[in-house]
Amino acid sequence: MSSTQQNLKVVVASQNPIKVAAATQAFSRVFSSKVVEVESISVPSGVPDQPMNLEETRLGAYNRVLAAQEAIEADYYIAYEGGVDVFEDGPKTFAILCITNKVDMSFGQSATLPLPIKVYSKLLEGEELGTAMDNLFGTINIKQKGGAIGQLTQGLETRASAYESATILALCRYTFAELYEA
Repeated sequence: MSSTQQNLKVVVASQNPIKVAAATQAFSRVFSSKVVEVESISVPSGVPDQPMNLEETRLGAYNRVLAAQEAIEADYYIAYEGGVDVFEDGPKTFAILCITNKVDMSFGQSATLPLPIKVYSKLLEGEELGTAMDNLFGTINIKQKGGAIGQLTQGLETRASAYESATILALCRYTFAELYEA
């Protein structure tokens, strides 16, 4: 088998370093026998900058992965969209991810993080989560660092760790494709 057959090209539909790192780590771990080459591209989500429900968040990830697929040739495409919704126990933030290999599509979701009402109120006023967290904690560009997850868990979890875990789970649809056939 030639070395190009051993390579796996993945396009991340974002240039956010947290999302790129999470995808790189997850694909490298899942496809450890291959050389994973990751390219990032900025593409529109087609949804508000701060999706405020599950459906909007899912649509943002879906739109991004389709736009990336139109722009660059690759083996896999992945998009992450961070969103917020209100559950029976209060507002929470999470990410939806969408992966495709042009044949099959898989969606995943990160763990949910309960949001303080003070933060959620700012989101209802039109702020993005990263901005609301920066203003509350005096941080700068937290969304490209540990995220709200890192801040509220005191670094025990991070946005990257949550995204990486969700990606690994969603990739089982490809590593065990035969088990997911209808």
